[in-house]
Amino acid sequence: MERLKLVLQYFQSNSESISNGICIILALVSVKLYTSFDFSCPCLPQYNKLYSLGVMVIPPVILFFLGVLVNRHTGVMMDEWMRPVGNRSKNPAIVKYLFSAMIQRALLAPMVWILVTLLDGKIFICAFSVSVDPGLFSGLPNTTELDVLKIMAKVPCKEDVIFQNSSFRKAVSRYVRCYSQATGWSILLFLIALGAAGRLIKPCFDDHATFLQTRYWSNYLDVEQKLFDETCVLHARDFARKCVVQFFEDMGEDAVLRLPHPPFTKPLRDEWGEEEQEDRLHGITKQDQMDQLLNSWYYSKPELDVTRMAYRPQRCVTWEDQDGRILFSDV
Repeated sequence: MERLKLVLQYFQSNSESISNGICIILALVSVKLYTSFDFSCPCLPQYNKLYSLGVMVIPPVILFFLGVLVNRHTGVMMDEWMRPVGNRSKNPAIVKYLFSAMIQRALLAPMVWILVTLLDGKIFICAFSVSVDPGLFSGLPNTTELDVLKIMAKVPCKEDVIFQNSSFRKAVSRYVRCYSQATGWSILLFLIALGAAGRLIKPCFDDHATFLQTRYWSNYLDVEQKLFDETCVLHARDFARKCVVQFFEDMGEDAVLRLPHPPFTKPLRDEWGEEEQEDRLHGITKQDQMDQLLNSWYYSKPELDVTRMAYRPQRCVTWEDQDGRILFSDV
């Protein structure tokens, strides 16, 4: 149970871990889909290969685009690539890093599907049984009026009457399945060797400091986007609450104003333990102001400099009740 909690905490720690978890889930889903899929070969020379290759190619394409769709790096990459320069310059290395991370994760589920189909062998037998030379095996059924091509196309259909009491179909199936499994294991070995070589060779040709900078700023873009969305949600909630309260205030609903604290605020604690209030609207009280702020954020994102935060002047916020008595003052 403790290990399960550690795994869940890892996948919830950041967006990269969440993306890895989603890709692993998609890979497991692809295996489950294949095992639950009832593959039936047409057993016709003109359709066997077309149908088999379609089953081997179309689901991986769907899984690939699904992996691109659910990957958070896709949205972050497109936002960074398409945004105007504004006050912040663009770094092509960040877009390249995000694109590489997105493609690697999106390819996991399709490769799992292809490897599972090759190691299982049924689809490979349906596609290439016609290409096998029947002279390599004994026991070819010759009591029917079918030509050799049609007989070989019926090899995947073990329930066919022409293969009753015949070892020919089993021999051909084993022969093609061996080729299928050999291809699957070869692809798996190649991918593992390629990944290991990439891990070993990449540090020899890439500047590790540049890689760290690229990874840091790609993570920054992801975190910045999440914090911006969360801030927008908080601001929209307070803006809506203030508009609703003002509406009822104008309509004479005094009961709405009887609140224990000044409305639209977030309670804080000062060093004496007393509750303070912070207005989260930050002076943006009209729709035009908010639209202008969002427009400025998109077209001219602020430069990456937080030194001005130390010199920001304090705001003076004063709350009064209906009788003019001061409820709260922030100086």
